[in-house]
Amino acid sequence: MLLTKQGLQKAFIYGLISGLFLAVFLKMVEKITQLKVYTLLLNIDYIPYINTFVFPELIEVGFHLIVSIALAIGLYLSLVYKNIFSRTKIIFLCIFVCFFIGLMLFPTTMFSDKTPQFTSIPSFSYWIVGHVMYGYIIGVLFARYLAPK
Repeated sequence: MLLTKQGLQKAFIYGLISGLFLAVFLKMVEKITQLKVYTLLLNIDYIPYINTFVFPELIEVGFHLIVSIALAIGLYLSLVYKNIFSRTKIIFLCIFVCFFIGLMLFPTTMFSDKTPQFTSIPSFSYWIVGHVMYGYIIGVLFARYLAPK
């Protein structure tokens, strides 16, 4: 399959859907458990200059969705470039990439006193579960579009 405008549009939508799911999931976890995992998702304390501003929650969610859409487009480009069209391989790759991203982003919690402690196993667990579910959702969406019927 070749890179297409329709594929990029789908990637945009899939990034939006998956990103909204992750935000809602982590917000519910935070509300129920008081673990600041949603706060971590929206946290920008580690980004110079931008961290000097205070943004409303809706804008912070918008930042998260921009990253999610960019990730989805990157995944789409990778899948097409590497000719990965097997349903199982698409889902596995998306879960793996999102797990890895969650693993790499969790340490940013050390740069803020508003987010969970780096040593919080429950926070880390919910964070990773959320990112794995994100990967599964985006993987299933891509598999429905890219894998042969």
